[in-house]
Amino acid sequence: MVEALRIGIAGLGTVGASVVRCMAEKEAELTRQCGRTITVTAVSARDRTRDRGIDLAGAQWFDDPVDLARTADIDVFVELIGGDSGPAFEAVKAALNAGRHVVTANKALLSKRGVELAAIAEDKGILLNYEAAVAGGIPVIKTMRESLAGNTVERVFGIMNGTANYILTRMEAEGLSFEDCLTEAQRLGYAEADPTFDIEGHDTAHKLSILTSLAFGCRISADDIYMEGISNITQADIRAAAELGYRIKLLGVAQRTDSGVEQRVHPTMVPTQSVIAQVHGVTNAVAIETDILGELLLSGPGAGGNATASAVIGDIADIAKSRPGFQHGPVFGRPAKKLTPYKKARMRAHEGGYFIRMTVHDRAGVFAAIAKRMASNDISLESIVQRADAGLSEDQKNVILVTHETTEAAVRKAVDGVMQDGHLVDKPQVIRIERAA
Repeated sequence: MVEALRIGIAGLGTVGASVVRCMAEKEAELTRQCGRTITVTAVSARDRTRDRGIDLAGAQWFDDPVDLARTADIDVFVELIGGDSGPAFEAVKAALNAGRHVVTANKALLSKRGVELAAIAEDKGILLNYEAAVAGGIPVIKTMRESLAGNTVERVFGIMNGTANYILTRMEAEGLSFEDCLTEAQRLGYAEADPTFDIEGHDTAHKLSILTSLAFGCRISADDIYMEGISNITQADIRAAAELGYRIKLLGVAQRTDSGVEQRVHPTMVPTQSVIAQVHGVTNAVAIETDILGELLLSGPGAGGNATASAVIGDIADIAKSRPGFQHGPVFGRPAKKLTPYKKARMRAHEGGYFIRMTVHDRAGVFAAIAKRMASNDISLESIVQRADAGLSEDQKNVILVTHETTEAAVRKAVDGVMQDGHLVDKPQVIRIERAA
């Protein structure tokens, strides 16, 4: 039998502890599948004394993850520290430069330094695997990197943050406010004490930037993603969406256009009957549209110790199955040195149109003024409805507009004009309507 594959794990939080536990429980099955044993021989974490519920008696302990990354006593370095710089980056870079294969779940690191790290791995002829970095346990990276050869990807989109999806699901199902749902998510451990990273779209943007590179062969460009979060979604929006036949989801969308690649993260209305609208709670889903295969939708657990550990262990098993001299494929589907510069697409018409909710003073001429502003910006309206909602005073109404295909610039200009006219009580809500299977 081939010699055992020696693993060093940096970071023993929820995911790291789950990886150690699951590998111990599945030792015989992994050996059978991989043709060799896989052994955790070294670890690194901040606190040696913490009880993690796992057996680390046979593992060498390193206080510094960089020292762990460089040791000759491991074959694979598993980075589960987190963060886009500092110890995580230094340790991964050190491991690659030392000729160690690397497995990471760190989307922030990859979205910032992924191309740089990929170039080192490819020069060294070693593997940099990162299935757990996007959509938890869903095998979307392997699918895009290996299984879609020959396909041209036109669009990739999906629900990539379980916290945001959980909040929106609870808001719709139970009529709760955003604030109440967030508090409950924090109590259950689905949201951090500071939830900004999840609810304002940053986490989804990091994941989307990685999928964009895989889909379109360009360098990762997380800083060029248009981004909105869900903190301003209200029950008025949830109810209006349901009445119109839609459900609100926080989506990440990357699409090829004639002028470049469009990347955006924002609340989106998707048709209630679409498959992605049925993805509830902390579940994730990623849709990939291609010319040969058509549309593929992958859905499953997007976070949590076991889901993420499953993806990490899958990456380790792939390394265990490889053999010396085997030519590994490029990290992002194309050699890092041949990834094209990211070209941001110019503003274009949005196929699905827009949902616009305006709380206005209930007085004569408001409808006419809104319609005039829309017409002057060449925006065609599919519907316009006025309604009294709970929480509004007697002299206030919500005006709900649904547009036909138009541009973001036109919508924003029209809405700014209505605000200047003095008819609005507060800031209007603008949500894209997305085409979805």
